[in-house]
Amino acid sequence: MVSKKISNPLADRMRPEDFSQFFGQEKLTGEASLLRRAIMADRIPSMIFWGPPGSGKTTLAYIIAKQTKARFVQISAVTSGVGDLRKIINEAEKERSAGKPTILFIDEIHRWSKSQQDALLPHIEKGTVVLIGATTENPSFEVRGALLSRCRVFALERLTEEAILKIIDSALSDARGLGGKKIKADRKALELLAKMSNGDARVALNVIEYAASVSDRVGIEEIKEAFQKSQLLYDKDGEEHYNIISALHKAMRGSDADAALYWLARMLEAGEDPLYVARRLIRFASEDVGLANSRALEQAVAAYHACHFIGMPECNVILAQTVVYMAKCQKSNELYLAYGRAARDVKEYGNLPVPLHIRNAPTDLMKDLGYGKGYKYSPEYNYKEEQEYFPDELKKRKYLKSKQQG
Repeated sequence: MVSKKISNPLADRMRPEDFSQFFGQEKLTGEASLLRRAIMADRIPSMIFWGPPGSGKTTLAYIIAKQTKARFVQISAVTSGVGDLRKIINEAEKERSAGKPTILFIDEIHRWSKSQQDALLPHIEKGTVVLIGATTENPSFEVRGALLSRCRVFALERLTEEAILKIIDSALSDARGLGGKKIKADRKALELLAKMSNGDARVALNVIEYAASVSDRVGIEEIKEAFQKSQLLYDKDGEEHYNIISALHKAMRGSDADAALYWLARMLEAGEDPLYVARRLIRFASEDVGLANSRALEQAVAAYHACHFIGMPECNVILAQTVVYMAKCQKSNELYLAYGRAARDVKEYGNLPVPLHIRNAPTDLMKDLGYGKGYKYSPEYNYKEEQEYFPDELKKRKYLKSKQQG
């Protein structure tokens, strides 16, 4: 590994090189863990690290790079494609014939399309490369099933405030970080920074680096100012993130398409993942538009798939179209309220038994016990059979206020 230049960002300079410096994921990387033992034995399986930003996914890959005797290659799914993969595979095949394996680390692997992931699959199967993928997205949805089945998934947790404090303390004392500057930092200020960082070590290090660049004394006011400056446009995982997505949601709910476009642009221009926005629009389509326009859900789901196909910046107009559509739709939160009423009954009444007449009866024994007895097939009665579908305790319950046609 090349030594880190002092001009590099603090988060890069302070990247741990062994487990003694790796804080916050002890459950996953403790001395007795299978992952730790596999790394120390240099017997790395193909695997995917899944966790929130700043939780240590890339750092863990770097530790593996320091530990392994294999050739270690890193690429980003944002800037690399099948052509880059082909070059890596050609080199890996040569190295393999010479007895040296290759570990391929793909950061943000969820950004690769399905076809790009498919191109990787045969090389994992043949053992040409060992894959380490890192993703902030649920791999069950963003990674091909065939690829996922050949990898171990390790879930990293959001870092605790205690872990963030250890990382900050290390940066302030280590010569690689700010140790040479002899920064005097108020403990309450560092505790505030650990809390404001929302589990993201990169955010914490960016803030303390900025604060230390303007003052050798860091207190609460310096942390607040530095946090605001370092997160000037949009903190994708802090309070402003939730404030802006809330503003978008409420502007659409209030049918103000222009304001909704503004808040959408605030997110996308600051680097927000378009798929995150698309997922929120899917929720909005049912929660706020709902029964007033059932086509809204189709629009939102189509937008998600379109964003997945082409990515940013091209998908910005797709999201803009969908946001304006949602804003201009008539609104109904009836489904949202109705589900809440049903959920309250579930919590209050517990596991009420299914009425016998609507139970499935696949065996003679079940039929003898009365399962399915007296059930009326609705279409034969033109949906006017007046059959009870609730447990006895909830007979005739109504969650929906509008009359629903069968």
